[in-house]
Amino acid sequence: MISHSKTALAKYACDPAKSRGRRFAQPPAPTRTEYQRDRDRIVHSTAFRRLVYKTQVFLNHEGDLFRTRLTHSLEVAQLGRSVARTLGLNEDLVETIALVHDVGHTPFGHAGQDALNACMAEFGGFEHNLQSLRIVDQLEERYPEFDGLNLTFETREGILKHCSRRDAEALERAEPGGVGHRFLVHQQPSLEAQLCNLADEIAYNAHDIDDGVRSGLITLEQLQALTLFEQFRLQALKEHPQLGQRHQGRRLLYESIRRMLSSQIYDVIAATQAALDAAQPANVQAVRTLPPLVQFGPEMRAQSKALKAFLLEQLYRHPQVAHTTGQARVVVTELFAAYARSPDELPESYQHHIQQAHQAAPDLSADGPRLTARVVADYIAGMTDRFALREHERLTGKRLLS
Repeated sequence: MISHSKTALAKYACDPAKSRGRRFAQPPAPTRTEYQRDRDRIVHSTAFRRLVYKTQVFLNHEGDLFRTRLTHSLEVAQLGRSVARTLGLNEDLVETIALVHDVGHTPFGHAGQDALNACMAEFGGFEHNLQSLRIVDQLEERYPEFDGLNLTFETREGILKHCSRRDAEALERAEPGGVGHRFLVHQQPSLEAQLCNLADEIAYNAHDIDDGVRSGLITLEQLQALTLFEQFRLQALKEHPQLGQRHQGRRLLYESIRRMLSSQIYDVIAATQAALDAAQPANVQAVRTLPPLVQFGPEMRAQSKALKAFLLEQLYRHPQVAHTTGQARVVVTELFAAYARSPDELPESYQHHIQQAHQAAPDLSADGPRLTARVVADYIAGMTDRFALREHERLTGKRLLS
């Protein structure tokens, strides 16, 4: 049995009263903690609102009920808070990281990211975690005193799930001892950030099953080969035999996924609590020097890997999905070429960003193309799927993915 939720923060949880602070000092809010304040800034940001029309797996126009980046982020937050509450971690920080973790994603999901990364290959590349950080640190324009949202260190740290050494070194030069530092000294982020990473995986595996079946690209019969799913399908049928009727297929799918999610959450809680009991971290800093502590047990980890492999082969590489993502790559690639060739096609504010970057460049002949390319990438990455399609048609005369 899982114990009742803890009412106080554990000693290894992030305490907003002990936050490492913001890049620009601000007086505390009278009615909110620092992490609650971060969450509210994210929810009201332009980048967060755009997630409602950004692809998870299926493009928005392919169906009204498929997940988007926004609904995915909400599901990650719900799962993360459930675990955080039981382990005594900071729920507000978990929710905040979950809500912000995908704001840097391009239109068209990973296909858009891959295409934009290829376009930016000679200019430093493109990676959505870094773009999320760039958005909250620089690109949001909401406050008179600073660029970005001026979030706490702990929220910003949680955004960076991955970071290459080259990128970490660049971050360290700009902010010594900041969010890139842990990648250089091989340390872990907070437990709240670790939890969001795993909740992200649990959420997308579950909802991609749902969306895959809804789309008709995978079937309940195919899923029966997966131990992680099949055990709960059989359990649901045993307790509710009426779910075996053909017209009850949707209820059977939902019930099987619900039980699968619960089992994964309980497994994470048990495995993580065992790791914490063994490691006995005295505080947040001790957590950073230990191996990752938020984890599945060995059996659940193996079953989760099998599910991911199944979804990769049967859904993400399905010919219908591959056709759509192939066209999405064309849209992003041709948008980048059009804006790079004619920056005057960009909105006036982005043209101004290019002018400012050029004025600050020590060697414009060497840095000019790179600076222009980065602003173009910022603009494209911020697009929703449908706006990207409209802009592509305007600039090229082609209508794709309609």
